[in-house]
Amino acid sequence: MTEADGGATPAEGGSDAPARLSGSGLRLAYDDRLVVDGLDVAIPDGSFTVVVGPNACGKSTLLRALSRMLKPRGGSVLLDGADIRSQPAKAVARRLGLLPQSPTAPDAITVADLVGRGRYPHQKLLRQWSPDDERAVSEALAATATTDLAERAVDELSGGQRQRVWLAMVLAQETPLLLLDEPTTFLDVAHQIEVLDLCADLRERHGRTLVAVLHDLNHACRYATHLIAMRDGRIVAEGDPSEIVDAALVERVFGLACRVVPDPETGTPLVVPAARRSRVG
Repeated sequence: MTEADGGATPAEGGSDAPARLSGSGLRLAYDDRLVVDGLDVAIPDGSFTVVVGPNACGKSTLLRALSRMLKPRGGSVLLDGADIRSQPAKAVARRLGLLPQSPTAPDAITVADLVGRGRYPHQKLLRQWSPDDERAVSEALAATATTDLAERAVDELSGGQRQRVWLAMVLAQETPLLLLDEPTTFLDVAHQIEVLDLCADLRERHGRTLVAVLHDLNHACRYATHLIAMRDGRIVAEGDPSEIVDAALVERVFGLACRVVPDPETGTPLVVPAARRSRVG
């Protein structure tokens, strides 16, 4: 467990080996607007790391930098010990998959074709499609309950259906590292739980390392094995949710008065906002 203004933690399990994905001295900005300055972070290998914090705190900006989508103004992101920006894009894509916040699909593309694009990093000049590609796409469609949508056009789907299709495309990429920016957006509560259960299963049964930005703090506490709480472009605290999440942290990060009690289903922290004070009488 750490409380910090930008400190990194070692990989889970007490290993001294460096994390496969980390950032050092990150300075991140959009045009003249500085969002993150001097941030260090290490993603524990084999973890389901969830990044939480108020709007505009730098969560998605950090994820974009870790995924090679945003070039740091300072510092560096390391993937397997080397600067991620020095590595060929296709080589990075075989190890790291990203579900961005607002992905866009070509007009009239079918679900099967879009999910199949997740196999591009594995294809070579003389091997365009293979039984392994077919298997990966089929398994990704099944895992996200989108098999029945395979022949439909993506632009005909509901927001929730599209979100599951995009997740299927990332799963078909079969990378050991998955970065997910608000993967439960547009989903009703039942499908939110299905997606997060799937993420937990990918870590527990398949050894994947996942990093997700989530808005729901209770979902984050229930599913994360490693939680990163951010505010104003800085890491306020990180560690096991059961060790770091209390009412003081929630008020410090979100400005929310609350109680934190054990979740009756999982025992993980459950944030209960303070009741509104009646002004009647």
